Amino acid sequence: MNTQVNEVTLEIEGMSCGHCVGRVEKALNAGSGIVGATVDLSTNTAQVRFTEGATSAADIAAIVTEAGYDAKPKNASPAA
Repeated sequence: MNTQVNEVTLEIEGMSCGHCVGRVEKALNAGSGIVGATVDLSTNTAQVRFTEGATSAADIAAIVTEAGYDAKPKNASPAA
């Protein structure tokens, strides 16, 4: 079975320190269908790789919202 991995960039509002980054990364990486996530405080973005069909960009943004921050998908595309 060939599983497609996609990537989405999220714009995140409300992060102000390294603790915030850690909290968002931990929440994202624990999400169902997420292959990996990295968060960048300097750009207020998260790069998230996820399995197509297992989750969606909107569901991933909701994970960030549940962690206490505002997020919206900036783009979504197949990961290389």
